[in-house]
Amino acid sequence: MSTADGARSGSGPARVDAGARAARAVPATTRRRRAYALLNDTATHHHGSRVVEVALVALIVGNVIAVMLESVPALGLSYTIWFRTFEIVSVLLFSVEYLCRLWTSVEDPNGHYAHPLRGRLRYALTPLAIIDLLAVLPFFLGMILPLDLRFLRVARLLRLAKLGRYSRAMTALLGVIYEEIDAVLAACVILVVALVLAAAGIYLFEHRVQPEHFASIPAAMWWSVTTLTTVGYGDVTPITTGGRFFGGCVMIVGIGMVALPAGILASAFSERLRTRRESYAVIVDRALADGRITEDDRHRLEQARDQLGLSREEALRILSRVAREMLVHEGVCPHCGHVIGRRRQTTGPGQAAVDADGPTP
Repeated sequence: MSTADGARSGSGPARVDAGARAARAVPATTRRRRAYALLNDTATHHHGSRVVEVALVALIVGNVIAVMLESVPALGLSYTIWFRTFEIVSVLLFSVEYLCRLWTSVEDPNGHYAHPLRGRLRYALTPLAIIDLLAVLPFFLGMILPLDLRFLRVARLLRLAKLGRYSRAMTALLGVIYEEIDAVLAACVILVVALVLAAAGIYLFEHRVQPEHFASIPAAMWWSVTTLTTVGYGDVTPITTGGRFFGGCVMIVGIGMVALPAGILASAFSERLRTRRESYAVIVDRALADGRITEDDRHRLEQARDQLGLSREEALRILSRVAREMLVHEGVCPHCGHVIGRRRQTTGPGQAAVDADGPTP
């Protein structure tokens, strides 16, 4: 046997062992990747991921309805077994979902949770993962600790927060609040200062004539809250001339104070939507760079649309606008499709021809 044959025969078992190890490792990774796609990859319109999303949303809504119906004494006593069975099944499914999300978090395409241990711990501390944990935690705590049944019912309503995972608008709003947290906190500080000053002012005017309602500045805080927010329940009202004048001023100030945080969030939300549209327009422009949209381009555009939270109608409008702009840039009329070229015109007999812009026939 030659040296080359011996080397080939010697390397054969090594290659077989390596291939066997790879064959054993690939299925686990593939299963994990498929599970991640089922739980998160709804942008590709995979049938399984859509089914899982709709099923989880229906389960969340069903749990909220069950909690409300169970609080009705007649229904709670008549259908105790049904409510209990539905709760156990729901907790089981939510627990499996939480564990699967924790297991598949290392498949995140951004690589934030790539490490097998630290990555999963980092994912467990994210807001969405904490909400998933709180959705099942009251059930298990009730099995260990003697908790009030009313507390457990209200705690089960925390599952409603899981809908934020499937709402692009809610996710965008939370992102806006996070980005504008400094401005929102500043507005809240100003609002708290205004509440304290309003309570102190009405205390000075009304303490002597209404000691039962304005016994102290903390007691007057209720009036300042209802007045600054322009709610005005009417259970506590000033009766002195100075107190009424001061109350009117507080109401006028309250209109602007309450609108301040709302204006900040509305402006930031509008800016985020504009930025998302521009980002999608850039992606569309890259997809149309070669003059046509391939199947891969359609897949990437659909993924980008879903990630940016744009509707299909809005994405189609952006696509049409970018296509028209590219046609104009390339010298094609976006309305009739004729090429906008340069043609020769003569100004008269015996005169030299000149160039003029116009559509070629």
